[in-house]
Amino acid sequence: METDEKRRSEPALTGEFRLEIIQPEQLDKLPPCRAGCPSGTNIRDWIAIIAQHDRIGLSKEEAYARAWSRIVECNPFPATMGRICPHPCEADCNRKDKDGAIAVNALERFIGDWAIQQGLSLPVLEADAKPESVGVIGAGPAGLSFAYQMQRRGYAVTVYDRHPAPGGMLRYGIPDFRLPRHVLEAEVDRIVDLGVRLEMDARIGMDLPFSELRARHEVLFVGLGAQAGKDLGLAGESGVDTWTATEFLRRHNSGEDIPIGTEVVVVGGGNTAIDVARVARRKQANVTILYRRTRAEMPAIDIEIDEALKEGVRIEYLASPIAFIRTDSGDLTGIQVQRMRLGEPDASGRPRPVPIEGAISTVLASTVVNAISQEPDWSALEELHRGDGWLRAADQQDGAISAGGDITGLDIASHAIAQGRAAAERMHARLRGLPEPQPAPNGTAIDGEHIETDFYPESFRVAMPEVEVETRLSDPHLEVSATISEDEFLNETKRCLSCGSCFGCQHCWMYCNAQGFVRLESPAPGRYFVLSLDACEGCGKCIDVCPCGYLGTLSAQPRL
Repeated sequence: METDEKRRSEPALTGEFRLEIIQPEQLDKLPPCRAGCPSGTNIRDWIAIIAQHDRIGLSKEEAYARAWSRIVECNPFPATMGRICPHPCEADCNRKDKDGAIAVNALERFIGDWAIQQGLSLPVLEADAKPESVGVIGAGPAGLSFAYQMQRRGYAVTVYDRHPAPGGMLRYGIPDFRLPRHVLEAEVDRIVDLGVRLEMDARIGMDLPFSELRARHEVLFVGLGAQAGKDLGLAGESGVDTWTATEFLRRHNSGEDIPIGTEVVVVGGGNTAIDVARVARRKQANVTILYRRTRAEMPAIDIEIDEALKEGVRIEYLASPIAFIRTDSGDLTGIQVQRMRLGEPDASGRPRPVPIEGAISTVLASTVVNAISQEPDWSALEELHRGDGWLRAADQQDGAISAGGDITGLDIASHAIAQGRAAAERMHARLRGLPEPQPAPNGTAIDGEHIETDFYPESFRVAMPEVEVETRLSDPHLEVSATISEDEFLNETKRCLSCGSCFGCQHCWMYCNAQGFVRLESPAPGRYFVLSLDACEGCGKCIDVCPCGYLGTLSAQPRL
């Protein structure tokens, strides 16, 4: 049997007559953007609603609202995630090598901001009130995602958090020049408006014993996050001029004025280290990041590293701190640094940093912020602690308790949102006696070999406008990027190749001599024509001319 791959490597049409009968099939395929989205959002399909709105009879505003509703089925924070998500969904976009991947983060940010401006409410799934009471520990992305998904199904949900305001690391770990507070608050308020009850300044295990929480609620979700920083464990580390990154950012984002002096050293190479460095630059300090590997191994998002460098942050690669330098009175003056080289890969798969004998130097420092790692704060909640520093979500599926977010291992906020949603879907199914919910589609996504990219006109990726460096450093709370315009938004949606889903190009209908394709009176993205195999002559032309890979081979057999 001839495969799609083989036929696409041959001339599109071999004359008027083929030696075999090719039966096509209409089959929606997994696009790479959805396969790469940690929160499981069906990116291609919500973009298609907007890109194809005129073909399916929707106004722009109707399309925007419908697309937003599709997004918030999985993720109630599109305006937030459109700003901070590292958008792994774009990594394997089939348009990447043509003229740039679809700017999914810019699109999500636009539609999220539009929904806030319009005052849209989150959709309710089930109006009937359920008898079970639900408690959530932690008002971060995982906890709020779980609370949202349970509340919209009719459960009474109470969220407990030790901080004065909800958001978790979204509020206390990300600077406002990346995520303005009014954006986060608007998206949290929508969840609260569904009926979710917040109890802030509630220290579970201290003000409220965990046993009492178990007595209050039939269901609990643990989404504590990982907001405790780790010490470096070096000589001279203790002092008022040394901080963990999580505590530094928490205090800064709470509005405290932290004296840091003129020379700030940040240790680490992740996103948190970059955020600390950029905050310190806005306090007019000279900032040096020490990272023990090279930029190629840095876990921070590339664009955030670039922004830090543009803002004047200095990064010393292959450098690891070994001691703090203090005066006799205890004042910090510098940090001693061991220079490194890269050796063989370690357990992480990255090259192991190896000290270079005798290569030791000193870096000036009035403040040192340690951003090497973070972990959950288990104080007063030891009964949930399994002994290795983390709580495994799978270990807690005892029918009453589930968990998600950074408490199960450090990851991006999109993944925490997905964990909260998945836990809610499983819990709802168990409580109502429903079948186990099916996981999001996975497997091999349709790749560029099945997409005729030359069919699509060249159109370069949109870029979000940025504030000049001098302006942003002089106004520490100013958001550094702006949302794209509506025209840019619409143009970017039209760049989507609609990988594996019909977008109504009509080629199959035009090339079918046997009239095997019939137009639908009420089309929708992915559904424009009905295929009648009874009328099909088996020429296979429709498969050859389908640019998005939606049509494939159902069967192929020799002609008699």
